[in-house]
Amino acid sequence: MILGNSKSIALTALVVTMALALLLTPMPPLNAADHGDSPTPNHDQGLDIGDVYFFLDPTNNNNVIIASDTHGFIVPSENANLGFFDNNVRFHYQIENTGDARGDLFIDVTFSKQTSRAVPQTATIALSSGQTFTAPTTISTAATTQTDPTGPVPPVPQTVTTNAATGISFFAGLVDDPFFFDIPSEICYRNSRIAGTTPPRGTPGSPDPTSINPNCFNRKRDSFAGYNILMVALSVPKALLNPPPSGILGLNIYMQRRLPTAFAKDGTITGFGRFVTIDRMGIPAVNTVFIRPLMLKDAYNRANTVDDANGKFAGEIVAALQGLQTATAQINILASVAVLNGDILRLNLNTANTGNGGGDNPAAAFPNGRRPADDVIDTIVTLVNSGQPVTPSGKVDGVDANDVPFQNTFPFFAPATQPFGVSTGADDRTRN
Repeated sequence: MILGNSKSIALTALVVTMALALLLTPMPPLNAADHGDSPTPNHDQGLDIGDVYFFLDPTNNNNVIIASDTHGFIVPSENANLGFFDNNVRFHYQIENTGDARGDLFIDVTFSKQTSRAVPQTATIALSSGQTFTAPTTISTAATTQTDPTGPVPPVPQTVTTNAATGISFFAGLVDDPFFFDIPSEICYRNSRIAGTTPPRGTPGSPDPTSINPNCFNRKRDSFAGYNILMVALSVPKALLNPPPSGILGLNIYMQRRLPTAFAKDGTITGFGRFVTIDRMGIPAVNTVFIRPLMLKDAYNRANTVDDANGKFAGEIVAALQGLQTATAQINILASVAVLNGDILRLNLNTANTGNGGGDNPAAAFPNGRRPADDVIDTIVTLVNSGQPVTPSGKVDGVDANDVPFQNTFPFFAPATQPFGVSTGADDRTRN
């Protein structure tokens, strides 16, 4: 039976299966993206979510890192032109701390209008407690003043503001896109499963019981290498989030605009009325991979986590997984994560996070929240592949880390990539 009758049964199955996967399967951490997941955000880059991150600060586990990025695939030469935040967009972070599908707390972030490329925008951070504070963004720059650059321009230092009243640290600015994986390889693999030409590894009678369509994964190129993206990151004392005794918190983000919006003759764009959600994200890749057909993707983004728990998209998610020939046990896992308690990224605050680049200890890896270095695509593809490793190594696309190292302190994400210097004919940074 697909989707058990009891939430407790499904969630128990999820915990047991994930635990066995972490213990028995030689796979790395995790990471999956939402870049360009539906038609409307694709044409509204200011609120098109790339990824959402939720993890304990490895330098101080009393702080929780909440981060999300928008407007992906900014080439370094366009840093100055495109590296600013839309002043008509609201980043609405919902925190769930009671174990259901409804947000209990929120943090809202909005930005002032950009008035100069040499002056930072002002972010306003508003908490559901009524507390607010402001902070400057990091100015985005590129090598536009160099007439004969001989190497990449050093990145501008990232501006971090800590609010004394709340203890929250805040960063907003352009960073190197932290997502890493080979898009064409994953699409090749997914299409082969839909076409029925790629049986699960070890299936009796399959031509090669040791691997699955390995040609799909020979490319080994990071589709996001060399590109930048706009990041908002907050380091929040976990006490402000009212964690329950279980220590489990949930996070999802709604990207919103005021509608209707007025366009004045002088170029001013002003939204008024209520905020309307255009994009949302919790669990990596749910809308990107599991919501079909295309016309439902915008509807998914306009819905909410309560709609998820009420089964609004359960049929589509299950049908997509059946089309991918995923076994019932793994369908139950993936559907229960994205449906039973809503499409919410959950983090256990009682599990310590340690290591470099935002944390790298296996115990705290995705699906326990999500850290920058977690390689979620390998985990998700393995689940889609009925829990079997896609290749003998357990790795998927040969892209197992970001193209540049992450930082060891807040905001953890690497500074924005700058334009390269004089061409040597050997530059392969974007690897595409």
